[in-house]
Amino acid sequence: MRFAKAYVEITNVCNRSCSFCPKTRRAPAFMQPEDFDTILARLSGWTEYLYFHLMGEPLLHPHLARYLHRAGEHGFRVILTTNATLLRQEEEILLSAPALHKVNLSLQSFEANAVGVLEDYVNQCAAFAVKASSQGILINFRLWNLDGDDTTGRNTENDKILSLLSKIFPRPWTPVRGGERLAPGVFLNWGETFRWPDLHETDVRPHHFCYGLRDQIGVLCDGTVVPCCLDHEGGISLGNLLQEDLQTILDRPRTQAMIAGFRRAEAVEPLCQRCGYANRFTP
Repeated sequence: MRFAKAYVEITNVCNRSCSFCPKTRRAPAFMQPEDFDTILARLSGWTEYLYFHLMGEPLLHPHLARYLHRAGEHGFRVILTTNATLLRQEEEILLSAPALHKVNLSLQSFEANAVGVLEDYVNQCAAFAVKASSQGILINFRLWNLDGDDTTGRNTENDKILSLLSKIFPRPWTPVRGGERLAPGVFLNWGETFRWPDLHETDVRPHHFCYGLRDQIGVLCDGTVVPCCLDHEGGISLGNLLQEDLQTILDRPRTQAMIAGFRRAEAVEPLCQRCGYANRFTP
């Protein structure tokens, strides 16, 4: 078994409080270097791509440069998701990291916080995108704030954002799956807001498709292994990668029951049955 990607939460601390984010009740934490090295070793061979993401803002981590370097030494390619507020301060670290494959810039976080000047924010993101893409780093601008079937996004600034981006990346843009290509290596990705999995959710759907434990797995900053990037509280704790290897965790009856269930489009865990994101895959 091999995963398409593994989410590694190097910190659950964030410098923003987005309206669409469920936040976390876990104690604020930064993954320590020795723990990060252990997790890298135990993920080696299981995936090529590491996502520095789950909860938290990865650019806040004081050891970010070291972690990018160590990931490269282990042969991983890193995808980093950020609210982009610290790009200017951390630009040199990002641009000098050979292991950095792609950066997701969550532009929807601006309106979700209503902090700062929109033009300055977008221009900073665009300037970074120009530099990064010239070095072969993929850039993905995200606007995951569209209205869904049962959700409403904060998206009144989207037209202004597009206008500002078009000054740096002139139109026409090329349609691609899920969005548009603005320039070589620079993309804009659209998405609807969604309801995060919540045990208090009354909309229970035991039958749906899911990518959890199929092409992805997550590791929280304390080493807890979770089935996907949406289990932000570790509600489905499958084991701890700081204490045991991944094969041991995958062989557990609870993990195997989830894998078997997803193969037949059945969510066996109560939390998975209450996942608004997975509902979009339900006929």
